[in-house]
Amino acid sequence: MRQTPVSTFMDVTEMLERYRDKSLSPVEVLESTIERIEALNPTLNAVGHTFFDTARVQAKSAERHYARGSDVSLPLAGVPVVVKEDEPVQGQPWTQGSKVYEDLIATHTSTFVQRIVDAGAIVHARSTAPEFSSAAFTQSELWGVTRNPWNTKYSSGGSSGGSAVALATGMTHLATGSDVAGSIRTPSSLNGIVGFKPPHGRVPVDPPFNLDRYCHCGPMARTVSDCLTLQSVIAGPTSADIASHVPASPLPGLATHSLTGMRIAVIPALGDWPVDPDVAANTAKLVDTLTALGARTEIIEVDLSRAAIMRAAAIHYDHVFGASISAEASAHPDKVTEYAKEFARWARRTRGDATFLDGLAIEAELYSSIGSLFDTYDALITPAVVTDGFLAGVDYVGHGINVAGTELGFYLEAVPAITFNILSNCPVLTIPTGFARNGIPTGTQIVTRPYDDHTAFAIGLALEEVLPYPGNHPDCQAFS
Repeated sequence: MRQTPVSTFMDVTEMLERYRDKSLSPVEVLESTIERIEALNPTLNAVGHTFFDTARVQAKSAERHYARGSDVSLPLAGVPVVVKEDEPVQGQPWTQGSKVYEDLIATHTSTFVQRIVDAGAIVHARSTAPEFSSAAFTQSELWGVTRNPWNTKYSSGGSSGGSAVALATGMTHLATGSDVAGSIRTPSSLNGIVGFKPPHGRVPVDPPFNLDRYCHCGPMARTVSDCLTLQSVIAGPTSADIASHVPASPLPGLATHSLTGMRIAVIPALGDWPVDPDVAANTAKLVDTLTALGARTEIIEVDLSRAAIMRAAAIHYDHVFGASISAEASAHPDKVTEYAKEFARWARRTRGDATFLDGLAIEAELYSSIGSLFDTYDALITPAVVTDGFLAGVDYVGHGINVAGTELGFYLEAVPAITFNILSNCPVLTIPTGFARNGIPTGTQIVTRPYDDHTAFAIGLALEEVLPYPGNHPDCQAFS
């Protein structure tokens, strides 16, 4: 194969086309990706474990694959993909960001990661995450602080923060994330990339959390089209997950994305949530953009209570996710981080004496409020995170966060994305919208009717053609 310059920010669609016409080699792409990791990771801590030797063997195999002219059976052949460290991959460390499991080796591979491997992708590294993916920032005793490349005084966000930073800086071309409290959408927003929270059941999840409606695994990428490419590989039912949804979404072949006649509501502030002015302004600007694309767009207000939403979430977490962290903390009190313990304490404290049924009653009211909007609108657009960033190295134990002059008692209250973990059947695509004054990117959620993945991606693809995504921003080269 002839040698050509390799862009670490090349779209996967272009990469695959060039693999097929033999103007680019998977070996070249992998080596440029490894160079980025070696240059940037010591400062940013986006990836923990690396598998460069194995990846190089796989890249050579992918090169031979394209030399034979065969590509249909392996839709991601030769594409570097980072897998978040909370996912099991057989034979690889499965630390879950915790000292408790720093020596654990996975004995199986989760179904959706196996689909990525079977598609020919190269898993060259594992991205960092906070302990047990329990925080909206990314730092751990194992890997240190994962920093935001746009302004290293700030965190990457979390819990899929390593995946987001790896994508933003060219350390990978695709990545996976998981989302039980906005963990795909928060770091996607804060790093200027794209993330998708599939509706519950669309992408298989390992038991027992596959039965937790708040829990989702999904794709992360630099562009909507790349995110769609990965989602098309990992989605679909399996007998290994009784909760997996049937049928699979008809995303492959999504060629047209006209917004003409579509009704879209833009919600700069979800209910009574305070919102950083830059986040709100960049969200509101989408009205004119969407209208120019043919949509009937308007800014609306919704009558939602932040306190009620967070209490419903806390009740759920205290019974499920928080309960699992509490069990780990009880068994390993000297190894579990204070921020993980604080998450469990917050859930228990906020729940009070409420029962699981009480939580379901609050959730039902929320379903009614948001569900009625879909009688009028095809999509809702609202910020995933309302702050312009979480400070790097701060664990927010013992204090909250100030957002637009309002003091929030627990920092996780700055993540209204949690609303759509409660409304788990709604697909949510997060896209970049611009920058805050501190240099941190801002993002927004595209929320659609239950299991209507198609509309979420259609809107994202249309916006992608006209918005200046950070990945194409000149400052992006400042990472090198």
